Amino acid sequence: MKNNPPAPAFAPPRHAGAAAALATWFGCGSVPVAPGTAGSAAAVAIAWALAAYAGWKPLYFAALAAALTPAAMWSAGVTARARKDKDPRAVVVDEVAGQWLALAGAATLNWKSYLAAFLLFRLFDIFKPPPVRQLERLPGGIGIVADDLAAGVYAALVLFLAGCFNLY
Repeated sequence: MKNNPPAPAFAPPRHAGAAAALATWFGCGSVPVAPGTAGSAAAVAIAWALAAYAGWKPLYFAALAAALTPAAMWSAGVTARARKDKDPRAVVVDEVAGQWLALAGAATLNWKSYLAAFLLFRLFDIFKPPPVRQLERLPGGIGIVADDLAAGVYAALVLFLAGCFNLY
């Protein structure tokens, strides 16, 4: 009689590799120090390229964040379950969506607005003012992504107000 190995206690989902690639934003989440900052920087770099070469306007990034959100929630949830961690540091797709949402508040896109959006988003994402922190408690990928979207909204509002006063 042939001995079969025992079944694993947790079998990764069929699409765990694709989910991990998206969740880590194609490796940005693998940097050893500040992976969230790396994900945000990648989002700003992509935004700069889209604005510079395709003529994208700030509000387009709100649509891009909205389009990414369902896939971000799915991939973050699958990756968190596979890693048996509620919110793995390597999951940075939420930072990408939040950063794009922050950029949507810019009156214009220039080096000052990119820098301000980046810094404001990171500030709100790190310090998590209410209700940002409370959104983390939502289940699975929804909670992983929702707090970053809220941080992006806060950053967009500040950026929008700064643009109203021509501060950048």
